[in-house]
Amino acid sequence: MSTESPAARTSTPMVTVDNLEQLAERVDKAIAEVQLLDPEIRAKAMTLKSAIEEFHKVGLTHIVKTLKNDPHGKALLFNLVDEPSVYALFAMHGLVRADLLTQVSRVIEMVRPYMQSHGGDVSLVDVRDKTVYVRLSGNCNGCSMSSVTSRNTVEESLKEHVPEIERVEVVADEPAVGGLVQLQTSDNGSDHGWVEGPLTSEIEDGKPFAFECSEDKVLLIKSKKGLRAWRNACAHQGLPLDGGILDPENGTITCPWHGFQYDSESGECFSAPQCQLEPFPLRVTDNRVWVRPG
Repeated sequence: MSTESPAARTSTPMVTVDNLEQLAERVDKAIAEVQLLDPEIRAKAMTLKSAIEEFHKVGLTHIVKTLKNDPHGKALLFNLVDEPSVYALFAMHGLVRADLLTQVSRVIEMVRPYMQSHGGDVSLVDVRDKTVYVRLSGNCNGCSMSSVTSRNTVEESLKEHVPEIERVEVVADEPAVGGLVQLQTSDNGSDHGWVEGPLTSEIEDGKPFAFECSEDKVLLIKSKKGLRAWRNACAHQGLPLDGGILDPENGTITCPWHGFQYDSESGECFSAPQCQLEPFPLRVTDNRVWVRPG
């Protein structure tokens, strides 16, 4: 007679990445076999597939909305998305989507090889009000036909892959102070909204720098490409990040509370892809950092 408890007999093994890949291969194989069927039978099979997926999406959407509306449920949702099988399920139904800044960053990285093959390069400066600010360098910078073509390439790629984007603006290619990125602003030199921060010499490599301005808490991080300013709040539960582990070599910062890990350059969350650090515009003047909180 079995001595196992009912819970032990009915428990389901955890789905590993390898198991998930095997299951995905089974689905792909089944769909490929369906494609070889008689057209009329194939159409009925695909209709059944779509009907089942739409049925599941309705229930999953309700579950996600309910969890998001509850503080405890929201934390639970973030933990669930960490599971590869859950993330794959949500992604298949369009319930997980990267934030705007992350989407733009991915497109910029996608077009960079083309720019570099023409002796130039492009880097993301900021995303504000459906406008992307980029900096062109090398042969892509200036008033030549090459620079115009490069700008159009970036704009067309962004509008194709991120429909929310309406404009692309090219900022001046000026040298950064002390290797830090200076974000150009569209307020014609006005200091309206900008708050004085620390001197660049006060910000140590490999150590987050936190300070408060008005009602906002700011976190400054030195990345490989320069200085970045974020709201000092983990997207998981809003707890401060300044006590976290900053890894300059891998370009990551890890929340000290629950281990959520972020890209220190883009703010993208590796632990829960739907999360994102909130960026603040930043500029450096006479070795002094200025930020403009939201």
